[in-house]
Amino acid sequence: MAMSNAQAGELAMQVLIVLVDRPDDLALFMQASGLRPADLRAVAEQPDIALHLLDFIVEQDERITSFAQALNLRPQDIMAARTALAGPGSYGWDVE
Repeated sequence: MAMSNAQAGELAMQVLIVLVDRPDDLALFMQASGLRPADLRAVAEQPDIALHLLDFIVEQDERITSFAQALNLRPQDIMAARTALAGPGSYGWDVE
């Protein structure tokens, strides 16, 4: 599923909404990103955070599967969004 940057950004925002309802995953993301809770709202709409968020989600099979299920998506849809934001060839995947 090829996806535009706008669609990928929207999917990342949906992932963020799910993430804030999962305190353990949110804490891991905050630690990995170096963000503080007060920073999250300010950076939520910045394009770079969407890529970092999707990178965090795709790091673990269990995590990407869980988030995909929560959003009624396939894991590869989340990967397609990550690829759309990072560009073809990133993570070894090409945009279809």
